Amino acid sequence: MQNIKNNGELQEVSKELPAGSSMPWVQALKKYVGSGAGLGSEALMELEIKRILLDAYREHEQKNLEKGAIPTFYKKPTEGSIGAKVQRLARFRFLKKQTDQLLNADDLDTMWICLRENCVIDDSTGSEKMNYEDFCQIASICTEQIGVKCRRFFSPSNFMKFEKDEYGRIAILPFYLYVMRTVSLTQARIDMSELDEDGDGFLQAQEMEAYIRGLIPNLAQLRDIPPPFLSMYCRIAARKFFFFCDVHRKGKLCIKKVLLSNCLAELMELHRESEEDVAENDQVENWFSLSSAQRICDLFLSLDKDMNGTLSKQELQDYADGTFTEIFIERVFDEHVRRPKSGSGKSREMDFDSFLNFVLALENRDTPEGLTYLFRCLDLDGKGYLNTADIHTLFRDVHKKWIEGGNYDLCIEDVRDEIWDMVKPGDPLKITLADLLACKQGGTVASMLTDVRGFWAHDNRENLLQDEDGDEEE
Repeated sequence: MQNIKNNGELQEVSKELPAGSSMPWVQALKKYVGSGAGLGSEALMELEIKRILLDAYREHEQKNLEKGAIPTFYKKPTEGSIGAKVQRLARFRFLKKQTDQLLNADDLDTMWICLRENCVIDDSTGSEKMNYEDFCQIASICTEQIGVKCRRFFSPSNFMKFEKDEYGRIAILPFYLYVMRTVSLTQARIDMSELDEDGDGFLQAQEMEAYIRGLIPNLAQLRDIPPPFLSMYCRIAARKFFFFCDVHRKGKLCIKKVLLSNCLAELMELHRESEEDVAENDQVENWFSLSSAQRICDLFLSLDKDMNGTLSKQELQDYADGTFTEIFIERVFDEHVRRPKSGSGKSREMDFDSFLNFVLALENRDTPEGLTYLFRCLDLDGKGYLNTADIHTLFRDVHKKWIEGGNYDLCIEDVRDEIWDMVKPGDPLKITLADLLACKQGGTVASMLTDVRGFWAHDNRENLLQDEDGDEEE
């Protein structure tokens, strides 16, 4: 039976259920309602709207399939729209919530005091340790003094991550360092996400430079950086992140890769102490130190003879006192320097960012990123491998500089055979990038084929090792 309101009166209308009384009453009711019979005009209108929208959606998807396009399931809101503003506000609130849940410096100091006051001293080693009962007790004390935000560090799974002694105890120092590193990385993630304007999880060059600029006041060795040099320093520092974390040269950095990279750890080393307390060699070896950045900048300016802000092949040839071969410099420009626009009348020259990549590759030639950069230069025909002809052609220029330097004559074929013995390639007729990476001597091979000084260092490696041993004994 169905009741219908008409002119203020209720009329009873009989309605027979569909045939098939053997069906369960639930299924019969669903079939009855789903047919649209007995629904009011508003409900029928809603069903009709849904049907029209569904038909339109199916028609749109069918057109996309016919065109071979991938159906869209998410569209970024356009800049300035309500959707973009809501998205930005939601991200701001989320990051603020994550910041509020982080431990600050006072919280970390309080946790360290709690750890030391409630641990036991190992009689054999003198180190401070805690068992699981101590761990739980310290968790309760820290929760009372700091709040629930520290509770996540005192989970059973975290306790099991650390090495335990025969009594099931862990040292408190590794645990505390783990907490500090987690807090530091989380804070870095929040800071980078705040600079990520489009919220895609990637940082553009200017965004990465802004992140480094924001870190400088907290880095002890960079607090006295000259203001005029600040912009140049950020550019030099950001370039190393792009060289190692942007392998495919897309011009943007994945935040997750940056957080897990050695580059960020190297940058954070400048937290530790003032630059006066650090050995001069350590300052130069750390790319992010002020002295290293100034060295790179001064080197570029000294090579740029015409002061036009870029380097020609002839100017780059003077790098490292001209010990690199002409064919190598030529290949660097072929593979890693952008060609000028056609019709501009300008010759191809290396800009500052390309120069930074060049220096990074040479100073990190044993890393996969540095060796990949150099291998593209060694692969003369772009075959993806080196054969005996490539080795002969590359080393011929090194041999020429070797003889000009007054050294003894040597046989190019002997050097070629030595390189093959060093690499031990899978295919005896070709050397691939994978072979150079696997042999752990790829950087040495690259130096032998491009730099006469690098070949000299290899040829005199035994004498150099003896000199180093003698210096250590003294």
